[in-house]
Amino acid sequence: MVIQLFPLWAILLSALAFFQPDLFVGLKTQIVPLLMIIMLAMGLTLSPKDFKQVLKSRKAVAVGVLLQFLVMPIAAFAVAMVFGFDTELTVGMLLVGSVAGGTSSNVMCYLAKGDTALSISMTAISTLLGVVLTPFLVSLMIGTSVDVPVSSMLISLFKIVLLPVAAGVVINTLFSKVIRKAEVALPYISMFAIVLIIAIVVALSSSKLVEVGLVVAAAVILHNTIGLILGYWVTYLLGFDSRVCRTIAFEVGLQNSGLAAALAVKFFTPLSALPGTLFSVWHNISGSLLASYWSRRAVENVADKDSSN
Repeated sequence: MVIQLFPLWAILLSALAFFQPDLFVGLKTQIVPLLMIIMLAMGLTLSPKDFKQVLKSRKAVAVGVLLQFLVMPIAAFAVAMVFGFDTELTVGMLLVGSVAGGTSSNVMCYLAKGDTALSISMTAISTLLGVVLTPFLVSLMIGTSVDVPVSSMLISLFKIVLLPVAAGVVINTLFSKVIRKAEVALPYISMFAIVLIIAIVVALSSSKLVEVGLVVAAAVILHNTIGLILGYWVTYLLGFDSRVCRTIAFEVGLQNSGLAAALAVKFFTPLSALPGTLFSVWHNISGSLLASYWSRRAVENVADKDSSN
């Protein structure tokens, strides 16, 4: 019941953070440790055989990464044009659309009964590819070059995702009986951590959220919705089972918007960072709503789909 109320907790704590930001601003330095806790919790549910299975899912990985770097950049540009954004906001939208999938996609996939090992692998692959593709896509569509901080991105990926997940897999492999007994608590730990991260992001962005207005918020919501819908239905129509469809939907629709905001501030203007800031808040809310919905629905396998035809 508590997990099903995940979206409600996210919205309530976001509202508290918006009206009382001082309660959460001081926790800014805890975002990375909280993400590491989340990734460790997920790693504890995985074993080496899960990642061996991913090697058999090369088609799913290829389709997911292709959708990631086609759907989101094109959708970002289209939405910016429809809303008539100026260059600064258009750059901000394109940065959100051109970065890799965010680590929150792994959390939502885990809670939604998706393929967590596939999700983590896709996040890692898209992050590495994003080092080259993010500046290329932004330059291609806006005509402005962006220098991506390669070394810091790789260090962050290693520290926040790969290291804690690997540690979790090792611990689970060595102490599987103990972990099985504690496994029921892991979703609650992940939920608490992600809700707190959402609140911190809202608190840090509260003044900008007042200034930006509803137009950019509407654009961000539309952009995120397009990614989630196309990520799911394109893979469904290609014949993947619902676990993979859920996974790719989150990978495509949930972006590393924190990186997008950071790149915008560093290479463009604070106004260009607003789409990334809003996306950071919204995609966690929309992702938690969708994860809550899918967590209550059975997973349909390819065999089940074939037998129903």
